[in-house]
Amino acid sequence: MASQALPVSIQTMALQQQGTTIYYPQVIGLQNVHSQQTINHTISHLAQTLIHQQYQQQYQQQGANSFAEMIGSYEIKTNERNILSLSLSNYAMAYHHANGLTIMKSLTFDSKTGKQYQLKDLFKPGSNYVEVLTSIIQKQINERDIPLLDSLSKISPNQDFYIADKSLVLYFQPIEITPHYFGFPMFPISVFELTDILDENGPLGKMAVNQ
Repeated sequence: MASQALPVSIQTMALQQQGTTIYYPQVIGLQNVHSQQTINHTISHLAQTLIHQQYQQQYQQQGANSFAEMIGSYEIKTNERNILSLSLSNYAMAYHHANGLTIMKSLTFDSKTGKQYQLKDLFKPGSNYVEVLTSIIQKQINERDIPLLDSLSKISPNQDFYIADKSLVLYFQPIEITPHYFGFPMFPISVFELTDILDENGPLGKMAVNQ
């Protein structure tokens, strides 16, 4: 049983063409081949989606669909207890621009089954997780004196997140709620702040158990 909870093996793949280098992870060596295929397809699809989003934003802003440079990278945030949580980042620099644009998205899986978790899946059905998380984030904004473009009324039910050790990290894209210079506003929340509403059988529940 213990061997099933070991970290999964990760292989780095590269998508390269003129001016573009995208590194992204693929899971290898899982006993459940269907789970491995599902996870890898989801990751590959997200890597392609980030590329298309960069081109779409470039076209909307500049009326052009080419970049001087585009670089994609990834980070593994959690790889234990059958939970794999990772982030893909895509940085693009347009021609004649002083600043580039970075997009980051995250994925969290059950590495045994291939199930992808949405934010709502981390909490008990019917729980007021949006209100609870919003309140915690608003408190952090005040305590950390984070500059906002406008007041934060409520997070999205599908807010960007990843899991890192015993923390849920919620984040926003650059210039979504803060000025460009602030980068990605990150809000780490200990699982022990969420014990009343988290699903004990979900990813956060597994992280909250001492092993």
